[in-house]
Amino acid sequence: MNALGPNDLPNRLGSVFVISAPSGAGKTTLIQKLRASVRGLAFSVSYSTRPPRAGEKNGREYFFVSAEEFKRRKAQGEFVEWARVHSHYYGTSWRKLREAQEAGHDILLDIDVQGHRKLRRRIPETVSIFVLPPSFAVLERRLRDRHEDAPDVIAERLAMSRKEVAHWKEYDYLIVNDRLSVAAEALRNIVLASRLRRQCQERRIEDIIGTFIGG
Repeated sequence: MNALGPNDLPNRLGSVFVISAPSGAGKTTLIQKLRASVRGLAFSVSYSTRPPRAGEKNGREYFFVSAEEFKRRKAQGEFVEWARVHSHYYGTSWRKLREAQEAGHDILLDIDVQGHRKLRRRIPETVSIFVLPPSFAVLERRLRDRHEDAPDVIAERLAMSRKEVAHWKEYDYLIVNDRLSVAAEALRNIVLASRLRRQCQERRIEDIIGTFIGG
């Protein structure tokens, strides 16, 4: 069911949504389900220095750039946030985020805890969600069952997950991805409710309040 798109709430400031999670928590699947069930939610395409994986296209999953180009863009202040993760750099365009917000469009970012912290300093009204697996053992099993990474890469991801989950208190919302359908519905509800926040609707409400003044 596609519910409550931005056009249903005219003259509003777009929201910025951040979703973070340790690798293997199911974040990518949840984002796919969210975008299929909620209208008007654009996905922010980050810049990355990692090589494309099979099936990925430049400009869809990431803007794939060299380390040299990334550093040049960073030096020019193009990124609202950037981070180094698993030996690669990732960054989010500052200009594209603000343009989307001013146009009343909501935008979704898939970034790690480092990026979230930097983004929150620049855009305090960001709505942030952290996705957790039911346990460390479940996370390890999911990573191994994917058969995508070598054992040393899995060990690195698991070590990183211990550091990432320590930041859970920095987020507005927490979702435990135990049952996918329940977690997906929780994520959808967060987005829909956030669109009704006062700061998102001030432009629209001011127009309505104006009709009550001087009558």
